[in-house]
Amino acid sequence: VQLQASGGGLVQAGGSLRLSCAASGVRFSNYYMAWYRQVSGKQRELVARITPWNITNYADSVKGRFTISRNNAENTVILQMNSLESEDTGVYYCNAVRRFSANEWWGQGTQVTVSS
Repeated sequence: VQLQASGGGLVQAGGSLRLSCAASGVRFSNYYMAWYRQVSGKQRELVARITPWNITNYADSVKGRFTISRNNAENTVILQMNSLESEDTGVYYCNAVRRFSANEWWGQGTQVTVSS
């Protein structure tokens, strides 16, 4: 399984970014997909998750601002981030977990920096 994340960058507070994660080597529709973020010195935390049936859940801190979606035909998962805050700064990682399995895979991470 290979996960390629892209779309990070530098944005002012209140702005938007769109992260994309492309998966290869998998039957994408069988995977739970998620975005995590990590700030230096802190544990990686879940930002948003989407099931194979498009059920989503979000960290309380991003509810109403972030939207996760998936396109099984294109093997991609998107994180649309609006109304960004400085606290959203971090490295964002794409994550895949196969159904009926404890195995998981991680993308390489993409830096998001929100300036206040």
